Amino acid sequence: MKRSFFLLLCLVVSTAFAQTPGIIPAPVSLTYNQGEFALSRDVIIGSTSNTAEVTLVIRYFTEALQPALGYALATGSNPSIRFELNKTRKPVLGMEGYELDITSTGILLQANSAAGLFYGVQSILQLLPPAIASHTALPEHRWVLPAIHITDYPRFPWRGIMLDVSRHFFPKSYVKAFIDQIARYKFNRFHWSLTNDEGWRIEIKSYPRLTEVGAWRVPRDGAYGDARPPQPGEKATDGGYYTQDDIREVVQYARERFIEIIPEIDVPGHSMAAVASYPELSVTKDATIKVNPGANFATWPPEGGFIMHIDNTLNPTDEKVYSFLDKVFGEVASLFPYEYIHAGGDECYKGYWERDPSVQAFMKKNNIKDGHELQSYFTKRVSAIITGKKKKMIGWDEILEGGQLAPGAAVMSWRGTKGGVEAASKKHPVVMSPAPIYYLDMMQGDPAVEARVYNKARLKDVYAFDILAGGIDSTFVLGGQGNLWTEQIVTPGKAEYMMYPRAWAIAETMWTPAKRKDFNSFVPRVEQHFMRNDAAGINYASSLYDPVIRISMTEGKPVVTLTGELDGLTFYYTLDNSVPDKYATPYGKPVELSPEVKQFRVQSYRNGKPLGRLITLSREEVERRARH
Repeated sequence: MKRSFFLLLCLVVSTAFAQTPGIIPAPVSLTYNQGEFALSRDVIIGSTSNTAEVTLVIRYFTEALQPALGYALATGSNPSIRFELNKTRKPVLGMEGYELDITSTGILLQANSAAGLFYGVQSILQLLPPAIASHTALPEHRWVLPAIHITDYPRFPWRGIMLDVSRHFFPKSYVKAFIDQIARYKFNRFHWSLTNDEGWRIEIKSYPRLTEVGAWRVPRDGAYGDARPPQPGEKATDGGYYTQDDIREVVQYARERFIEIIPEIDVPGHSMAAVASYPELSVTKDATIKVNPGANFATWPPEGGFIMHIDNTLNPTDEKVYSFLDKVFGEVASLFPYEYIHAGGDECYKGYWERDPSVQAFMKKNNIKDGHELQSYFTKRVSAIITGKKKKMIGWDEILEGGQLAPGAAVMSWRGTKGGVEAASKKHPVVMSPAPIYYLDMMQGDPAVEARVYNKARLKDVYAFDILAGGIDSTFVLGGQGNLWTEQIVTPGKAEYMMYPRAWAIAETMWTPAKRKDFNSFVPRVEQHFMRNDAAGINYASSLYDPVIRISMTEGKPVVTLTGELDGLTFYYTLDNSVPDKYATPYGKPVELSPEVKQFRVQSYRNGKPLGRLITLSREEVERRARH
């Protein structure tokens, strides 16, 4: 019913959308002209730039249109849709920009490269009504594009999204669908987190136990962190991995969408799956260690830091570890034909190193004063291995600790922006992906209607964040990315729910000039893309409509304050346990809850229609929040 409603709505308002293009990310410049261009069976598409990549872009475009059109556009001579490479390069466009001209007689898309043509195609598709994303033919629909001129190019060269497939495994088919989705928003980097404590997901022929053992764990349901540890005799049946042929297939699929894949092999910490497979790689050499099924094996003391109660680190003083990593990174390098390999480096617990006599003897012999310097030693060794494979290393910002970072290594700043600022000051390339604001597993709405994690990142805040804030030397900033960690994400639908619309906000920050960004213009475009997602069967979150709820205590009574991310919303609430409809009390000022109130319920409305979700807070929850 929901999908049918949106397809009908798309049909009714298609003309209006033709006059208000919903392009995400917003182009650098856009000028309307008179007229429109309609797609039909008579339309021919072609190019005089007869390269394999241009042919690939044309095929992508026609295949994207065919399901909703119900027919394939023909290719041939005298085309009314032309995709052309510039014979003389236009410097302003760089290698990813494009120029688009749509008139009543046709479409001309020009770029310096096939990548630019591909990004121009995404804008053309978004100029069509949202129903173009439908998987079924809509023969009654009129497919029109507005007459328009667009000049467009990206703000940053690195526009990335990370998918964690270790905490929960996602099949190859979904990884390809994920790549399709991010390609539509001009992302050009897919960071593929392939290993962690909860699973090793890439076949390494030199070490078969990494997938025979490390890819599998005992099955558990429920919230991550609440799971029981593996029990004696339990079979490890939950998991999976990608064969090297799978990897090659995904790499080629991404390449056809002008996306580079950055594989992550997280070391020396977060290595429980590797240690479970080959215990001799750790300091403890504990053969009882199993792949973590989501059990909590760490404590976080109030004074800071963390303690791991199971050894999930590699031994940085053992040459066998470096032989292992040389072979692992060698096979990884052969599969991913791109510049960077991600070597992790985050959240490495040093306690087992510090308590081991042989490690301490190694440190004394090599004048290494503490665990941070020992990890720095490890990082330099790993960087040398990766460099030897003709690749560059990138790692999380912990790789800055303990000494000088290996020359040429890049830093991905996740603990806020501080690591990125420091790395840039040392002239290292930087990718900004700070938590919590660019962590897409964070709550995006009220905790009453979200799976609880340790922090939140609402759409408006994600959109407002600028990766060049904080005094960073922009010369060394490659760009930024959103990270989708999957501890609490089990299904593709939940992954999509956490991604959208926040990934669209990140896309706009990475592509659109800062001076062109405007949240009030972004929201209507987001709502158009909600319709596209409905047509395509892609999930999303409606949290932007939900109120931001703050609770304080005044004279012993809880007081509820509501604000909104959007203009034009009315919040209706009830205090008598009933469902708040548009005849309930409209919110106008903070609400004091008397002792008799057992439940606070609120629903957002716009123009008399409910939006978002009904939020219900029990008295106990209200008072708990007031205390904190």
